[in-house]
Amino acid sequence: MSVDFKSSETLKNLMRAFAGESQARNRYTFAAGLCQQQKLQVLADVFTFTAGQEKEHAEIFYNHMKELAGETVHIDGGYPVDITNDILQLLRRAQHNEFEEHDPVYKDFADTAQKEGFPKVAASFRQIAEIEKTHGNRFAYLADLLDQGRLFSSQGKAAWMCLNCGYIYEGAEAPRLCPVCEHDQGYYIRLDMAPYGGAQVLGK
Repeated sequence: MSVDFKSSETLKNLMRAFAGESQARNRYTFAAGLCQQQKLQVLADVFTFTAGQEKEHAEIFYNHMKELAGETVHIDGGYPVDITNDILQLLRRAQHNEFEEHDPVYKDFADTAQKEGFPKVAASFRQIAEIEKTHGNRFAYLADLLDQGRLFSSQGKAAWMCLNCGYIYEGAEAPRLCPVCEHDQGYYIRLDMAPYGGAQVLGK
């Protein structure tokens, strides 16, 4: 079925997604600032890294609406208020929101776009849905480590990277101070997560 874009549900879904991604970017930027205050620079960097990707997602959705330039699109929608000083809660809420975007939100939006005759929009929703799943996996992995008191320690020998200078250390615990740049432990990340990837976030 082919639907006029201006009267389509797909247009509204694009604006909902644009609003959601824009808000996620700000929430993650706020979270990064809180992590810095609590000397968890590695988590601040992950939130900032993810915020940058959310900005790109917002731009992709926004550009799909370019034929409406100069007009206003009215939508309804609900968006989370994730205000807390508890870093673990911020990670868990981010995890939840990313998984929810992955499925059902963006999958439903993709199905609607496909039915209404907008395959390029459907493809964007499907592709970005998979990215959001990766975001959710990354937040879940880091939340688990923080909850278990293992963000900077390992049950066995592990490799750690200082995100400030790139120094790699091997041991059961990241150095309290980097021996190269003297930045604190909060800058260290497991080498297999640098920069923020690896099998853990792919769900493998």
